[in-house]
Amino acid sequence: MAGRAATWSAKWAREFLLKRVSSNPPLRGAIRNCSSSAPGASSSPKVPHFSKKGRILTGATIGLAIAGGAYVSTADEATFCGWLFSATKVVNPLFALLDAEFSHKLAVTAAARGWVPREKRPDPQILGLEVWGRKFSNPIGLAAGFDKNAEATEGLLGLGFGFVEVGSVTPVPQEGNPKPRIFRLREDGAIINRCGFNSEGIVVVAKRLGAQHGKRMLAETSGTSSSPGDEVKPGGKSGPGILGVNLGKNKTSEDAAADYVQGVHNLSQYADYLVINVSSPNTAGLRMLQGRKQLKDLVKKVQAARDEMQWGDDGPPPLLVKIAPDLSRGELEDIAAVALALKLDGLIISNTTVSRPEPVSNNPVATETGGLSGKPLFNLSTNMLREMYTLTRGKIPLIGCGGVSSGEDAYKKIRAGATLVQLYTGFAYGGPALIPQIKEELVSCLERDGFKSIQEAIGADHRLMKHEHEKYTEEILLCLQPKKN
Repeated sequence: MAGRAATWSAKWAREFLLKRVSSNPPLRGAIRNCSSSAPGASSSPKVPHFSKKGRILTGATIGLAIAGGAYVSTADEATFCGWLFSATKVVNPLFALLDAEFSHKLAVTAAARGWVPREKRPDPQILGLEVWGRKFSNPIGLAAGFDKNAEATEGLLGLGFGFVEVGSVTPVPQEGNPKPRIFRLREDGAIINRCGFNSEGIVVVAKRLGAQHGKRMLAETSGTSSSPGDEVKPGGKSGPGILGVNLGKNKTSEDAAADYVQGVHNLSQYADYLVINVSSPNTAGLRMLQGRKQLKDLVKKVQAARDEMQWGDDGPPPLLVKIAPDLSRGELEDIAAVALALKLDGLIISNTTVSRPEPVSNNPVATETGGLSGKPLFNLSTNMLREMYTLTRGKIPLIGCGGVSSGEDAYKKIRAGATLVQLYTGFAYGGPALIPQIKEELVSCLERDGFKSIQEAIGADHRLMKHEHEKYTEEILLCLQPKKN
C-alpha cells in the first residue's frame, strides 16, 4: 500500500505540473530553453515564472499530495478519507487571495477534473430519507448557482452531498450582467452577486448531462467498473446522489413560460427533480412571476409540458418552485394556495435577498446591487420557511436554503419544516471539509434531542408549539372550572 501511495503521489504531482505547463505556451517555451541551451552560452536560460499566488497554491497542493501519499500508507481508507477532507482547510483559504468569480471558476474546474476529495465513508443511517420516491443518503445538498453549467456534477456529488442542483440554465446562452458581479463580505460570512443567469445554454448542458447519464447506464448494464472505488452506487439518474436541474429564462425573452417549457423538454430526462426559478433578483421582471395569477399560469404550462412526455416506471421528475425571501405574508399565502391547488411537488425557500439585514448594512460593500446570500440571510429565510410550512400544512416538501454553515443551522431548518437543506455561500467559504462536518453535527443534534431518524425531526418545532398551545389551553380551562366545596 505504501508503494502504491508513493507512486500515486509522484504521478499526481507530475500530472499537475504538466497541466500547468501545457496550458501556458510561454511557459513551455521557457522550459525548452532551459533544457536545450547551446553549450557555452553566456546568457542564463529563462526561468519559468509563476505568480506569487500561483506558487503558493501550487506548492500547497503538491505538498498535500506528497503528505497524503505518505499518510495513506499507515491509515485505513476511512481515516485517510477524513484526512483528505481536513487537508482542504489548508488550501481553501488561498482561494480568498483570488478574484471572487475567478476563484469560483477554479473551484468548479477542480471538482470537474477530480482534484477534490471523494467521500468513501457511508452516511449514517439516521440521515437517510425518501422524498418523491427517491432515496437520499443525507439531506444536505448544494444549491443552484455553484455549478451553473453541469460541469462538475460527478465530482460535487462525490464530495458527499446528498443531492446537487445545477443551473440556472437558460434556453439560449447568455453572458449575464457585466463584471465585476460577485462581491465577498467575508467578515459577515456573506456574498452579494448580480450574475444575471450567466449560462452556456440548454444545448451545452443537455450534452453534458446526457454523457453522464450514458456513463451511468453503461456501468449499470455492464455490471463492471475499473476499480471498487469507481463503482456506481444506487442513487439518481446521474449516479450516486440526486441531481436537480434549475431552469431560468433568458433576459430578453418575452415569453417566460416558453423558456421554462423548453428547459423541461430538453433537460427533464436527466433530472431527478426540476426547479422553476422565478426569484432571482438579477433578472428584470422575473420576480413578478411569483404573483398568484402569473405563478398559477406558469406552473400549469410547465406541468403540462412535463406530463405530455413519455416516462418510465419512475414517472416524471418532481417539479418545484424557488421563491424569494422578500415576500409579504399575503404573497406567501398566494404561493401556498397555488402550490396546494396544483399539487406542486415542492418549494425551495429561499433565493437571495435584496434587503441588507444587520450587521451587513454597515459594510461598505453592502451598497452593491444584487442578491445577498450567506449567514445574514439565515433568520429571514428560516422564518419564511416556518411560515410556509404552516400555510401548506406540512403537505408539501420544502427545501430550506439560506445561511446554512453548520449542522446546527441545518437542524434548525429541518425543525422549522425543511425536508431537505441546501447550502452555497457556506460551502464557498468552508470548502469540502464543511460537508462531513455538517453531517456529523447534524447527527449529534438528532441524537441529542432523541430523534431516531431525520424524518422524525421535520417540522418538530410546529408539533412542539401545538403541544404547548394545547397544554396552555388545558390549564386555562382547568382554572375556569368551578371549585368543589
